Amino acid sequence: MAQASAKAPTEAKGKESTARGESLLGERFALFAECLLTGVWIAAVSLPLVTYPAAFAAGARHLRRCIAHEGGGWREFMADFRSAVRGGWAAGLLGWAAAAAVWVDVQAVRAGLPGGPLVGAVGVFALIGLTVAGLRAAAVWQPTASWRTLLADAGRRTVLDPAGSFLLVGGLAVVAGSAWFAAPLAVPVLGAVAAAAVAVEERYRRR
Repeated sequence: MAQASAKAPTEAKGKESTARGESLLGERFALFAECLLTGVWIAAVSLPLVTYPAAFAAGARHLRRCIAHEGGGWREFMADFRSAVRGGWAAGLLGWAAAAAVWVDVQAVRAGLPGGPLVGAVGVFALIGLTVAGLRAAAVWQPTASWRTLLADAGRRTVLDPAGSFLLVGGLAVVAGSAWFAAPLAVPVLGAVAAAAVAVEERYRRR
């Protein structure tokens, strides 16, 4: 009788743990699906080309709401995007200008100009660093934030937190690999990159 009564709490505890495990698994799968959907949203509003920083900022804020179990959907995402794009378009223009400068450097390397390989390597690394800083800035964006301040602070974090920055470089490599394998796959992966940026910034904040 004592053994039966001892087993009952154990079995109840096991069932409770199983239920919690299923709930946790379901929650994680739902967040993963939300990341993929957010990637589609980011790609859709990035089509004007200079709006991609605002798109990532809106996507990151949407994912932060999901993690905090707050309500939000397409309407809230678009409201954030409209707010972020007011200053974010300049950041997007800066990014394209940097990409154009790197393209010129690469052409110099191909032309065999003296010092071309060194200049090209420096340009590529600078572009990667600028991209990572942009992602980190977008991950902490708030409607009242200044993009200039966000990018300046994100640039410092990019240098001071190399582990987090390398993680984002890996995420960008996954996007590039997905695009190379099948271009449509890169679209939902953008949401995973935004989620990675949010996680990197949260990790840095808790250090």
